[in-house]
Amino acid sequence: MLLIEVTNARDVVRRRIGRLGERLIGKVVDAEAQVEKALIQEMETAFQEFGIEARIVSTQTTKFVGRKSCEFSIQVREDRDVKLTERSIDS
Repeated sequence: MLLIEVTNARDVVRRRIGRLGERLIGKVVDAEAQVEKALIQEMETAFQEFGIEARIVSTQTTKFVGRKSCEFSIQVREDRDVKLTERSIDS
């Protein structure tokens, strides 16, 4: 199992939308959700190319506590099953 914590989501969104949109972060734009959605799409594509089937789950409330543990109070934002298709197997 892999857990990936994006630690600079606000910076990524800030670079994407520029200075004018910076004020929207946290009000209209959920930086973490936007970055996670893009990351999930890229991971899905890569997994299919490598022939990997997986379940990718984006949660809102998982928190890392130091380097040895994390806390789970799960509210799922997105849940995607990556399945192989004929096209991804033939590649």
